[in-house]
Amino acid sequence: MAKLTKKQKEAYAKYDKNAVYSLPDAVGILKEITSSKFDSSIDIDIRLGVDPRKANQMVRGIVTLPHGTGKTVRVLVLCSPDKEEEAKQAGADYCGLEEYIDKIKGGWTDVDVIITMPSVMAKVGSLGKILGPRGLMPNPKTGTVTMDIAKAVKDVKAGKIDFKVDKFGIIHSSIAKASFDKEKIVDNAKELLQTVIKLKPASAKGTYIKSIFLSSTMSPGVQVESKSISA
Repeated sequence: MAKLTKKQKEAYAKYDKNAVYSLPDAVGILKEITSSKFDSSIDIDIRLGVDPRKANQMVRGIVTLPHGTGKTVRVLVLCSPDKEEEAKQAGADYCGLEEYIDKIKGGWTDVDVIITMPSVMAKVGSLGKILGPRGLMPNPKTGTVTMDIAKAVKDVKAGKIDFKVDKFGIIHSSIAKASFDKEKIVDNAKELLQTVIKLKPASAKGTYIKSIFLSSTMSPGVQVESKSISA
């Protein structure tokens, strides 16, 4: 077993790692045990009682966190020339088409979200092998393939995130920064959790939310009582 560092020992001394806490209490503990010198991300891991190998049990969705993620999201809009000004006005960091397609083919992927429009998807589709593995491929289901470019950019900048259960049945997402007030972290966590609950597949049997853990960058995890969230 790996030896605990001094900071890990100090963190574990402040709470019972085997206990299950209410969401507000878990957030309070997490803020107390987060000791990194930078503004850590607050992450949530939700283990679901689904089989992701079955198409009818895939859980995927989008949610706009009420207080944003605290991250600066770099947005690239791949669009026709007539939509470039709309993208810029909405806050896109980069916009264009051919030049950025060429840059991506050359290995450039220094963005967090790519938004495009249906009429240019044929060209963007050729980037699938590059963007897909990085989670950057635009998708109508996540609102990143749309004619309303301005709304899509503003939503992403305001804290809209997409999530997807992985092959182990876990949804992992960053929901805030450690510098956020406790209430804001709780609000963001509730918004994501309630969205996940609404997306429960009809074919999923037994316990849907098996466990919820909150953690920050380099901190231990704190378990959240899932029944109180479901209620």
